[in-house]
Amino acid sequence: MNPFDILKNLKNVQSKMAEMQAKLDTVIVTGTAGGGMASVTLNGKMEMLSLEISPDIFKEDDRVMLQDLVRAAYNDAQAKLKEQLRTEFSSVTGGMNIPGMDFPPGMFGA
Repeated sequence: MNPFDILKNLKNVQSKMAEMQAKLDTVIVTGTAGGGMASVTLNGKMEMLSLEISPDIFKEDDRVMLQDLVRAAYNDAQAKLKEQLRTEFSSVTGGMNIPGMDFPPGMFGA
């Protein structure tokens, strides 16, 4: 393989990575738990944008269940976000698997 081709490809990947980082604010996923009793919406930087809790939960006055539902909804949203970003990242690298790099450094902030 020609080393100059590798460098050209690397510059292309770096350019696309910068585009991906700019796109992170537009990626939005929602995770749910408890049959929709709790939902969490995250952006591409894994920042929580919203949390919705069904009023039915408060009728039961079960704080532990509420905590479990919020945690499960967040984890569901995070898993969906990771999968979406993995797909996007794979298209940037042309399907090339880079060992130890599921996502680019700094993709999720500091």
